[in-house]
Amino acid sequence: MTTAATSWIIFQRSMRYTLRKPAWVIFGLMQPLLYLALFGPLLSRIGQAPGFEGGNTWRVFVPGLLVQQGVFSAVFVGFGIISEVRSGALDRMRISSAGELGLLLGRMLRDAVVLTLQAGLLTLGALVAGLRAPVGGVLAAFALVTVVGLAMSGLAYGLALLVKNEEAYGQLLNTLMLPTMLLSGVLLPLALAPGWLAGLAEANPISHIVTAERALFAGEFSGSDTLVGVAVAAGLAALATWFAARAIRSGS
Repeated sequence: MTTAATSWIIFQRSMRYTLRKPAWVIFGLMQPLLYLALFGPLLSRIGQAPGFEGGNTWRVFVPGLLVQQGVFSAVFVGFGIISEVRSGALDRMRISSAGELGLLLGRMLRDAVVLTLQAGLLTLGALVAGLRAPVGGVLAAFALVTVVGLAMSGLAYGLALLVKNEEAYGQLLNTLMLPTMLLSGVLLPLALAPGWLAGLAEANPISHIVTAERALFAGEFSGSDTLVGVAVAAGLAALATWFAARAIRSGS
């Protein structure tokens, strides 16, 4: 069976499973919507601070929330594949005619579809709250967030296949995700950070993606911030896919 055929079959299987339990999708959307509702109104008081570009607070805040959604909704998919490893379902798939790369890509495609839906709903809520941004920039930002989601999904599957234990995987996520998100500037621009903190953030690839998202929401398609963020996201996606494919191929 070809990789494309396997990917499509696994995508359909994963989507059916997701649609049978839509509560997980809804719960995944609750956190950014709460940020939008509870933290967003505070932005009007800091609209003239560095990094907010003359008061366009929603165009700074919402792109960060989209990246946060892309990262957090994707990394939790690792729990699902640990369950499949424990039940033996993944092993049965691996010894069939299904291609191992297809077993991974089908799941990642499902994750990307769910993330795009969540991002769309989040942006609609932000539009009601007062967001104004060019349509082309928003669509390009959606595409970038999807690439980020693919990268984090691949990383999640690879790490989950290595640890094969929900408790260990949860602890690993907490250890990795907290500093990653704090040093990414998802809620507030890093222009507000002291020099030493901004320097640490430069080493965080997610911070460059957040900057690119904000540039796209401002309609900047060819600036250096946008190009660097797109390159970083594409590189992460390629590296994470390779890492996860190696993990699933080795049967870890």
